[in-house]
Amino acid sequence: MDRRQNLRFDKVFTVYLTTPDGMTRGVARNVSPTGLFIETREPLPLGGRIKVTFTSEDSTEMTCLCEVRYQVALNYGGDGEGTRGVGLRIVAYETKEDHPLLLVDRERVMH
Repeated sequence: MDRRQNLRFDKVFTVYLTTPDGMTRGVARNVSPTGLFIETREPLPLGGRIKVTFTSEDSTEMTCLCEVRYQVALNYGGDGEGTRGVGLRIVAYETKEDHPLLLVDRERVMH
């Protein structure tokens, strides 16, 4: 039985992650108004804060501030290749360049 209380957007997105160490790319999936899972190459520290930026084909961007809640490392077949990722809790959405990370009602942003 699934204990999740929010609907998930089941689509895969390339996202840009901004961490204290710089910027990298990841693959977002399982997106909800309150969190998401991102496949990453490198682990991120638990409790760390990162910015996640979604971009669309028309260059529209949406950035949210997230907190790392958990890490996952899966190895399929024992060949050393697998999936690494992090579960993130969305803390705030960035609305404008001149008002960084204003807290916006998450329910209004994700329809």
